[in-house]
Amino acid sequence: MQAKYSFVYMVDILKKTLFSTKLMAVLFLVFATAMALGTFVESWYSTETARIYIYNATWFEAIMVFFVINFVGNIFRYRLLSWKKWPVLLLHLSWILIIVGAFVTRYISYEGMMPIREGASESRFYSDKTYLTAYVDGEINGEVKRRILEDDILVTAEGMRSSLPWRSDFNGQDFSITYMDFIEGAKEGLVPDENGKSYLKIVEAGDGQRHEHYLEDGQIASIHNVIFTLNNETPGAINIFASDDSGYRIKTSFGGGFMRMADQFQGDVVQDSLQILQLRSLYNLAGMQFVIPEPLVKGSYGIVKVPEEEVTDATMDALVVGISSNGETKELKLLGGKGTSDFSDKINVGGLGFSLSYGSKIHELPFAIQLNDFIAEKYPGTETGYASFMSKITVEDERNFDYDIFMNHVLDHKGYRFFQSSFHPDEKGTVLSVNHDLWGTWITYIGYFLLYVGLMGIMLFGKTRFRDLATSLKKVQKKKAALAVFVFFISSLSFAQETSQNHITAPTRAQIDSVIKATTVSKEHAEKFGALVVQDEGGRMKPLHTFTSELLRKLSGKDKFRGLDSDQVFLSMMLNRVAWYHTEFIVTNLGSKQNDSIREILKVKKGEKYIKATDLFDATGMYRLKPYLEEATSTTNPNKFQKDFIKLHERFSLLEMALSGQILKVFPLLNDENNKWISAVEFRGGQYQVQDSLYANFMANALPYYLNTLQNSIATGDYAQADKLLEAFKQNQKNHGSEVLPSDEKIKTEIIYNKLDIFNRLYKYYMVLGVFLFFVLIFRIFKEREIWKAATYFFKGIIVILFIWHTTGLILRWYISGHAPWSDAYESILYVSWATLGLGLLFIKKSDLTLAASTFVASMLLFIAHQSWVDPAISNLVPVLDSYWLMIHVAVIVGSYGPLTVGMILGVTALILMILTTKKNKTRMEINLKELTIINELALTIGLVMLTIGNFLGGQWANESWGRYWGWDPKETWALISIMIYAFVLHMRFVPALRGRWFYNFMSVAAYGSIMMTYFGVNFYLVGLHSYAQSGSAAITPDYVKYIVLGVLILGGISYWRYRVNYIETSSKKSDNKPQGEGLPKMLSEQ
Repeated sequence: MQAKYSFVYMVDILKKTLFSTKLMAVLFLVFATAMALGTFVESWYSTETARIYIYNATWFEAIMVFFVINFVGNIFRYRLLSWKKWPVLLLHLSWILIIVGAFVTRYISYEGMMPIREGASESRFYSDKTYLTAYVDGEINGEVKRRILEDDILVTAEGMRSSLPWRSDFNGQDFSITYMDFIEGAKEGLVPDENGKSYLKIVEAGDGQRHEHYLEDGQIASIHNVIFTLNNETPGAINIFASDDSGYRIKTSFGGGFMRMADQFQGDVVQDSLQILQLRSLYNLAGMQFVIPEPLVKGSYGIVKVPEEEVTDATMDALVVGISSNGETKELKLLGGKGTSDFSDKINVGGLGFSLSYGSKIHELPFAIQLNDFIAEKYPGTETGYASFMSKITVEDERNFDYDIFMNHVLDHKGYRFFQSSFHPDEKGTVLSVNHDLWGTWITYIGYFLLYVGLMGIMLFGKTRFRDLATSLKKVQKKKAALAVFVFFISSLSFAQETSQNHITAPTRAQIDSVIKATTVSKEHAEKFGALVVQDEGGRMKPLHTFTSELLRKLSGKDKFRGLDSDQVFLSMMLNRVAWYHTEFIVTNLGSKQNDSIREILKVKKGEKYIKATDLFDATGMYRLKPYLEEATSTTNPNKFQKDFIKLHERFSLLEMALSGQILKVFPLLNDENNKWISAVEFRGGQYQVQDSLYANFMANALPYYLNTLQNSIATGDYAQADKLLEAFKQNQKNHGSEVLPSDEKIKTEIIYNKLDIFNRLYKYYMVLGVFLFFVLIFRIFKEREIWKAATYFFKGIIVILFIWHTTGLILRWYISGHAPWSDAYESILYVSWATLGLGLLFIKKSDLTLAASTFVASMLLFIAHQSWVDPAISNLVPVLDSYWLMIHVAVIVGSYGPLTVGMILGVTALILMILTTKKNKTRMEINLKELTIINELALTIGLVMLTIGNFLGGQWANESWGRYWGWDPKETWALISIMIYAFVLHMRFVPALRGRWFYNFMSVAAYGSIMMTYFGVNFYLVGLHSYAQSGSAAITPDYVKYIVLGVLILGGISYWRYRVNYIETSSKKSDNKPQGEGLPKMLSEQ
């Protein structure tokens, strides 16, 4: 009986532990920490290493199993099987289904890659997983038998995850296969050896990629299903005969030809005829092109490591295993890896025959796919910037049908999904991603659907925490007598600027100014010049006004120079390039202490922010940066000195191209398939030929004639002739470049957008209004007057107007770019600031302090957006981003940063109020603390709902785009980490030791670090698929980050001390109630 009660007691303890909120809190933190570690392991080593030690590890999967157990237990513990609690029930069920779906996808489903050449038909694809396969051959009762062992293996130079070592037997004879080593980047190679065998090297590109093969003397080998022999004539093969005495001959059953590379001589290969083999010639036989680049060599042939600088995505790896049986052990190197399956090695050990291979498994489809055509469309004027690519295929099944597969347009057939993944470098073949995950996808999608409904439900329906908080907020506002005190300080930095030293031979500042003045065109004509269209390096078509604005900003860091707008500056450059070499307008970082060495190299005075182009050359004309440039650009991790060095060189190179006119690509190239536009400099260089003689004459002479006319117009003030020439430019652009020329309305809109400079101005306006509103609210706290009340309404009205202006700016950018304005770093910051202020406006009737905080945050975000490392230029989208999923996924997930940012600011404000609390103002402060904490929790709830929905919508986007809804990319992983952390913060109230108003507000501030890492850390520091990291220059971690962290810790420590003094110890004296956990009262318990 006692044993029975003991067992029941143990079961009860186990249930309480597994279903406890403490375990839930621990799981949130452990799961988040493990994923964070995984992102850094991936960045430091590789994705496979992160999978081995973390994402695919058993202990990591165990965390998810415990989550499922905890969720199931809490459904019954908190009686969620109730109509009133259906939103919370759906949330728990959704996470259970998502985790179950993930397990189905990992352990039951499979995926892989299918390369197909144009005109070919394929019914097999390579598995995404790599496998080790062993065939063990021997005799049983005189008959040859075979035993097969196979298992997936994930291996890198840093570790391995597999079922190795294998220990088994064949007819009672024990054998074992063990892991010994892994060579990352390997190939079949030849080690020269005078005593070795003779080999002939063959180079081919049968699948669009270069491959090297070594044919051994006497060998018969199959290379992409074509038989080659060396000194071993075989019917139906390409027979090569080679010796040092008789030279090289070729005899083949296929007719074809060759081209000798040295002199481009072309010849025929006659079928079944013995002919001289031409070395270093391109042969085209049996549908294959190959070259024999060198004579026979002697050596030992095997697997060798590829030099690190030569490793590409197509490079294979080598797995080294040890095979033991019957007291004998041998080592075997297996060449292979993901996407390969053709390599196997045989070896005899202890009387048994072993045939092993390492690589992908071949999956057979119940149908075939024929690639009829592959189409790759590039952005206008680019060679590598692809706008889209598409595979036109025929599905060969019981009923054939044609289909087009391209990005975000997939093929579903018989449980298989096909996605456009990539293509062969020669654009003659496609690579399709294949996914067979019907059940995993459906289970996961049902989980996503329940998650979305549940998240929306907790805010809108049922008996939920969110609705309770909204009710509590109304009660607090009825009691409220005054708003909280918020102390705000602003510090600003001033930059000293001194004049640069003048060289004896250089023109004076006055002389340069007079030259610039003499080459300054009227604003009216400059505006007309800015309406011309130019093609940038990325293929985007934009007005010259945008082009010149970006140029001036990159060179000088300013939008204007000495009163001249960017169009006037550019035309002045074109009219007198020498003067601009001597003009101090190239912005540098020479004012910082770290750059004393650069300052000494350039021989400029300390503290100068701008330099002349001539400062980069010494008296002999030698480029001063040249001796240091190679080292700075070749290092993978340049230091701050080298980064500033590179930036300075890039600015000078940009100035060079501008002054020469090389980047002024305003002439459409006739009949170009990529709609390329070129500059007059490029045309005069003879690189491009134009058949139309009139247009060719225009391209060669129009710009010099225009500049000459413009010089006369400046002198006379009459720009009529220059205006006519601009019209001629426009007309030629319309006649020859209409396919990519933006409409007149779009050009005008973009110029208006540039001139308004909405977002650069907004951060200053937001800053001033946020500060003023804070101070007005402070005055209202101490003494309510009609003037302060009127001022509050006035500032709120102005903020609403500015928010509308902000919205207008986003709409204009959307119209100009042709895609939603949140596709790169700059645009996403603009959107986050908009979402932040938008949330503040949602509480405009409930909390003026929240609106002030939101306005201040919006200003800081816009200020960050206009730092030098963020590029504000509008650019073309990569194909995968050109999708309606972009609008939904990014809009929701980036929009979530707004409420979470507001929560952080409110948390800081609450902690400051705790510090400022005294016995006299405690009652007033306590009411404000209640209000701020309630709004904080409402904001975090909204933010977490948006972040969760946005993140999993991204999973659906990924699944619809390339067939994988979760790939542990650092961006999506850190978004999930943020979800875990904020879920922990909002669930702390269920853990007695974690309850309390101080701890909640402090954690709302600390948790924001995960958002900063999700947005900035991943985008600019970690390795990932997401494209923001490509926007602008690489970000440098500011020194003030550590001071912010230290400041948060100090703020938390002081506020906790004051909170204990004013709220906990005071409450303890007045009441005999025992505090929970650490002594903090239950959060919002007074409500």
